[in-house]
Order: sequence, then structure tokens, then C-alpha cells
Amino acid sequence: MKRYICLFFLSAIIFFRVNHAFALSETLRTEEVKEGDVKGVFTLILYGARDINDIETLALLDIEGDKYTLEPYAPTFDYKVKKGLSEKAALNEAYKFIGYHNAFLRPQLSKIIDDKGNTIGYEVRPLYLPFVFGRSDVLEIDYSLKGDKVKVTIRIIPSIERALPEKTLVSFLIKP
Repeated sequence: MKRYICLFFLSAIIFFRVNHAFALSETLRTEEVKEGDVKGVFTLILYGARDINDIETLALLDIEGDKYTLEPYAPTFDYKVKKGLSEKAALNEAYKFIGYHNAFLRPQLSKIIDDKGNTIGYEVRPLYLPFVFGRSDVLEIDYSLKGDKVKVTIRIIPSIERALPEKTLVSFLIKP
């Protein structure tokens, strides 16, 4: 009997420790804003644009001097970082970076908000012509806060990704 009670308490401790570890990261939200709301000095993170058909593209404006750091959950070769940019310079570069695709419609500017309602950065995402991909917004972006780091996970919405043509070496070599 004592063995079962010990196993029960041991299982409960492991369960709560594992769930507690997951609870330490908090999901953040975004809210669309106007360009005039963006003020400050920024680190610009340019993610994606690996080829002319890459729709998994995003620009992030990380506010310099605050306690948070935006970090894309991706290999470092998937993004570029530029520090010390004014709001005007950061937005101009962000718009230019995300607007290269031939189906680009317009940029969407949103602020990233922590649990206390503070703005901790901005995202500039491309919206595409809806008839090309079935919708304008093709990205799923998650911001999770753990301490002073904001992990940014970027991916194409799965249903859209499944509809995209395969990119293989053979498809580049053999043209129909």
C-alpha cells in the first residue's frame, strides 16, 4: 500500500512540475495600429524572402532599450538583423522587404502587446491578393514570452502550405 501511495505522489509531483514548466511561457497578442503610432529606435528583424516565391516573410521591429528581446524560432540564416534604426527607416525597410512578391497586396502593421498592455514591438506582415492563395493573410505567427525573451514562431497556415507546389531540386531542373 505504501508503495502505491509513494508512486501516486511521485506521479503527481512530476505532473505538476511538467505542467508548471509549460506555464512559464505566456502567449502574447497583437493589435493592428497606424504608422504614426510607431515611435522609437528599433532593431529590425527581416525573416524569410529566401526566394522569389517565398510567402513565409515577415518584418519585426524590436524596441531597443526595453526589457524584451524578440527572437525568431528559426535558424540564423533565415533572418537578418539591423540595429539602431529610427521608426521611419525601420518601417521603410520593412515595407520594402515584405513587398517583393508578385501577389503582394499591402502591409499590415500590428503592435505586439505583453500581459500588462505594454507594446513590446511591432510586426509588419504581407497581405496577398486573396484570389492567389484563397485568403490575404497566409501566416500563423505566435509570440510566447519566457522571462525577457519573446520567441516568435512563424509558419504558413497549413492548408495554404499544402496547396503550394513542391519545391524540390528536380522541379527546378525539369521545366514542364
